[in-house]
Amino acid sequence: MQIEPKKAVYIEYTLTNDAGDVLDSSEGHPPLAYLHGFNNIIPGLESALEGKKAGDELDVQVEPKDGYGDYSVDLVAVVPRSAFQGVEQLEPGMQFHASAPDGGMQVVIIRDIEGDDVTVDGNHPLAGQRLNFKVKVAEVREATAEELEHGHIHGEGGHQH
Repeated sequence: MQIEPKKAVYIEYTLTNDAGDVLDSSEGHPPLAYLHGFNNIIPGLESALEGKKAGDELDVQVEPKDGYGDYSVDLVAVVPRSAFQGVEQLEPGMQFHASAPDGGMQVVIIRDIEGDDVTVDGNHPLAGQRLNFKVKVAEVREATAEELEHGHIHGEGGHQH
């Protein structure tokens, strides 16, 4: 069975940056499960997997535009420490939910603290980076009606309800 929209797909993968540093891996864990065609994984990887079948192995290089996007300086801001009411200790690397420009929520990471000025960054940690995946397709199956309705895979490696 080939990977195509509405199929349940299970992949084993290792993700590295251009320097060869391992950023993420399924090694030691169940394969990653996703519903193909439902934007459950980054577009560049999903597109490269189209038409593959169980047992196929591939190396995929994903440019930022097809991954987590380009790094945007517009998503970096300096806010007053008072914006973090109820948080006693602030440190670089801490993550918080904040209001996004479109009214939704976004995750911001504290990058720097100088006195009462806190620099926050709303970019995804992998924004602007080329991503290198080593992938093995472990399984491809028909998605269940419930998975299609929910837009994600259920069970091991997928979403737990």
